[in-house]
Amino acid sequence: MKPIKKSLVQPLLDSFLNCDVYLHLETTNGAYAVHTKERSMSAGAYIRNALISFGRGIITGDGPYRVGLKLELGWVYAEGLTDFEMSQEGQLLLAGHDQEGRLAVALELSLCPFE
Repeated sequence: MKPIKKSLVQPLLDSFLNCDVYLHLETTNGAYAVHTKERSMSAGAYIRNALISFGRGIITGDGPYRVGLKLELGWVYAEGLTDFEMSQEGQLLLAGHDQEGRLAVALELSLCPFE
């Protein structure tokens, strides 16, 4: 993965506009909080292969970044994104890593289901 550059990511988001796309969205701090025995609350969210279509996708911020996808009846939103890549399979992979390189958030889009 490479550090996000909005000028590169925005056209990639635009390439999925008004298409049926599969969404993978994941957030976590749970595993990391447990390993360090902190007293913080463990939290996470996970969705994979949700079929969506969005009419607007935007990346904002100065880093870490936010991506919002405007659906017909709402939004999908991910915050804290730092890195991206376009896979050989045509999947847009966006991830947010903390200062130690641990995954905190992932937002991925694909025209085919994720395996």
